[in-house]
Amino acid sequence: MKIAIIGGGPAGLFFAYLMKHDNPGHDVRVYERDPEHATYGWGLVFSDFALSFVRNVAPDVYAALTRNEIVFPSVAVVHRSHAVTMSHTFHRLGRLEMLMALHEQCRRVGVALEFDRKFDDVAGFSDCDLIVAADGANSAIRSRYKEQFQPSLDERPNFLAWFGTTRLFEPLSLIFRQNRDGLVIAHTYQYSATHSTFLVEVDPSTFRNSGLDRMSETQSLRYCEQVFAEDLQGHELLSNKSSWFRYTIVKNQQWYHDNIVLLGDALRTGHPSVGSGTRLALQDSIALFEAYKARGSDLPELLAEFVRTRRPGSDSLQHAAIKSTEWYENLGPKLCLDPVSFAYDYLRRTGRVEHADVRKRDPQLAAEFERLHPELRF
Repeated sequence: MKIAIIGGGPAGLFFAYLMKHDNPGHDVRVYERDPEHATYGWGLVFSDFALSFVRNVAPDVYAALTRNEIVFPSVAVVHRSHAVTMSHTFHRLGRLEMLMALHEQCRRVGVALEFDRKFDDVAGFSDCDLIVAADGANSAIRSRYKEQFQPSLDERPNFLAWFGTTRLFEPLSLIFRQNRDGLVIAHTYQYSATHSTFLVEVDPSTFRNSGLDRMSETQSLRYCEQVFAEDLQGHELLSNKSSWFRYTIVKNQQWYHDNIVLLGDALRTGHPSVGSGTRLALQDSIALFEAYKARGSDLPELLAEFVRTRRPGSDSLQHAAIKSTEWYENLGPKLCLDPVSFAYDYLRRTGRVEHADVRKRDPQLAAEFERLHPELRF
């Protein structure tokens, strides 16, 4: 098959690798709009379960991705300046390091990578058997063919900004700080030997009350440093085009049109609060590859198989991501909870975790919650 992949993020690169590794006779080319070493954001985080998908289908890629990873077995929820630590292992790595590892693996198997190549339509790919639009949440290809894909774009109300810091947050930490402006939240974790991701989230009221809506990038960075001074311990926040944005939940009624298929964030987004975006992208790549293995180069059959096998799991994880998003958007009534009850409520925010699951995952937290709430029957 001749395959053109528009977008050089994890979804496009991993699918390219899988196809070329399986059959060197495929002509697989990836077209990325940015320069090779450009990336935005800081680090990525995966659960053991999320990375197991990669290990099972592509052990060489798994080894490359985890070569310099940072792994810690705990999560800390900081509420009222009290940290509640819970057991949960996460793998962390830099976004640029991940892309470079995927570039290395793609080149090793013969995938052609082209950078500084931006495409708004597929007119130049008429000789391709399959066109993969993996060009992100703001996909130009999806917009060009919106009547065919029928996307829905749900912009959420909270504002977010991606910062970095040299303060090394070993447990993945969720920090909730209240001041006279409102509630300011940090999602932060160490992802390399020298840096941590520091994602700040505020609701619309806090955004206006604090003046963040009128501040420059530098001013807003300094404001966040002041809010989290106790947590940063003298370290600065760092910017990488760290402007404020609202996260958009992307869905598509149709996943493919003719020989064009959507993948990764172009197809459907998760949310940073569950760290699901890259996981979804990698699982999409695996599902599309496995559909090819099941149906061969019969494109209508291949694409129908992809939707049939992938959509249930994709929809389920996106639903959990939306529930998590809503939890952060409606924290007002929960801020009066004690730190243990607040952390317990956080664990159950997606609606997929029962008390029995908390007992199994973190017996200490479950026991502390039960002691605080003897009126409840478990």
